[in-house]
Formats: sequence, C-alpha cells, structure tokens
Amino acid sequence: MLSLSVEKRDMKLNPEAIRKVGNIPAVFYGPKEANTPIILNAKEFTKTWKKAGESSVIILKEGTNEHEVLIHEVDIHPLSGDVRHADFYVIEKGKKVKVAVKLVYSGVSPAVKDKGAILVKVRREVEIEAAPRDLPHEIIVDISKLVEFTDVVKAKDLSIPAGVELKIGPEEVIASISEAKEEVEEAPAAIDMSAIEVEAKGKEVKEGEEGAATAGDAKGAAGKGDDKKGEKK
Repeated sequence: MLSLSVEKRDMKLNPEAIRKVGNIPAVFYGPKEANTPIILNAKEFTKTWKKAGESSVIILKEGTNEHEVLIHEVDIHPLSGDVRHADFYVIEKGKKVKVAVKLVYSGVSPAVKDKGAILVKVRREVEIEAAPRDLPHEIIVDISKLVEFTDVVKAKDLSIPAGVELKIGPEEVIASISEAKEEVEEAPAAIDMSAIEVEAKGKEVKEGEEGAATAGDAKGAAGKGDDKKGEKK
C-alpha cells in the first residue's frame, strides 16, 4: 500500500515559505478525526497522487501514528500546475467507503474496427462501495463485446473485484456503438444570370446619359467663351 511521511504544521509558518523549500501545506480530517494541519514533500505527494488518484487508500505516517486516508481534494496553481495544498480524508476503521472509480476502456471493438462504427463512452467513472483495503484503483471495460451496432456494455457486464459493490443499476449503459454518418457536401447556390444582365444594361444607359450631359455642357461652355470674345472686340 502507498504511504506518505508527514509532520504536523506550525500554523505560524507562511504557506509560501513552506512551498519554497519543496514542501506543501496540507490537512487531514475525518468523522472521528479533528482537522490536523500537516506538511509533506511536494514531489513525493505528486508521485503518490498519480498512482493512487482519489480512490486508493494511502497510509499517512505521522511519527508513530498511521492514518488510512483518501486524497480528498488537491489545489493546483492555475499557471504553473504545481500542487499548492492537499486535503486527506481519514477513513473510520471498520467502515466501508463510497468513492467514484475511473473506468479504463480496454480491447478492440469489432464494430469499430471492421464496420467503421464510433465508440460512445457513456460513463468515465462509476461509484462503488468497499472496505478501504479492497478499493480498486480502476475498473476495466471490455469493449471487445461490441460486435454489432445494437450492442452495449452495461454495468452488470463489468468485472467487479470481490468485496466491492457497484452503486449504480445493473442495466445502466456504460458504452455503446454509434454508426458513423457521411457528411453531405451542399451544392453551391445557382447564380441568377438574368439579374446580372439587367444590372449591366442599367449601367450602360446611365453611362450614356452621363456622356450626353457632359458633351452638352462642353458645347455650352464653348458658346459662352465665343460671346465673351465678341464683347472684347
């Protein structure tokens, strides 16, 4: 079982000062456990978190004391991605716990491979209940059973370890198959040639009128010039 060494935290210590030396502030608590501030190594926590997730039991070693815990919540820096704080939930001895466990899809679906179908992952996790030491890290979904377009994987088809109870209905669909649809390319809209011709004709007439008006103005201007010359003489 995974374990982490921790030490009690002096609340006078600034959280940023704790992080600067490679540690992170954290806390553990439970139904019969008071909130206890602690400090632990950041790298060791990250490594353990990747292996355990939030559904595997971890042993917190605090001197001679040990606590069975689940990683309850992790605070991540939005820019650096570094862990800033962690919450641990202490499991009450002799009690079962409910957790959401991730589903891992495994195998090859003949419907996908041979018929071009699309795999639809209806669920990414399922809720289970078990004693702390019986909690699985993940549950495998075998998709090799999906042969036809009508085939589905239901909750009752999952391989659940001994001592673990599935907390969803047996008929709940976990995965299904969807037929791939071909995209139909739309034909371009037809161009109205008559509309284009009307616009062209209208433009020609307008240009003709403008030309005639310009010629008339030019002649008028010339006539006025001659009159002025006659006056000088």
